[in-house]
Amino acid sequence: MTRSITPQDAQRRLATGEALLIDVREPAEFAAGHIPQAISLPLGMLPQALAGLPAGRTLIFQCQSGARGERACAVAEGIGSDGADLAANLAGGIAAWRAAGLPVIGESRAQLSIFRQVQVIVGGAVALLVAAGFAGLTPAFAVAGLLGAMLAFAGATGWCGLALLLARLPWNRPAPAR
Repeated sequence: MTRSITPQDAQRRLATGEALLIDVREPAEFAAGHIPQAISLPLGMLPQALAGLPAGRTLIFQCQSGARGERACAVAEGIGSDGADLAANLAGGIAAWRAAGLPVIGESRAQLSIFRQVQVIVGGAVALLVAAGFAGLTPAFAVAGLLGAMLAFAGATGWCGLALLLARLPWNRPAPAR
């Protein structure tokens, strides 16, 4: 079972050095705003990277709202890494951290996250395709169903081709360092 940790407890453990904070969101999300002590390690890269993390420290996994953090804990437990028994999920993710009034670096509220961009694009496409289906273009229902299946696949596996494509677009890349 995944162990949860509050933002306040996580901050205390980070300050004392007894924990390591791992942000499992995608690099563009991390660049748009992250917790000061966080290390960016996207969920898809976690299995390979766990062996290189320091042993004996609590690994606090963090994402936007907690779901990917829970999956990261499951990955750590499944691999049986040294830190698996010390894995914890930041309850509520960075959203709860912000709500607690704790510091965040690189806030950029103007940009939609890649995951919200995926939701807008796929949701809009499905709505248009269903409308086209009711207007007499019956194959549009099949395409809408295919988009729904692709979205379900992305949710189940954590891999989303549209998100990877969107991450390459200019407005989703971090600004160059000055």
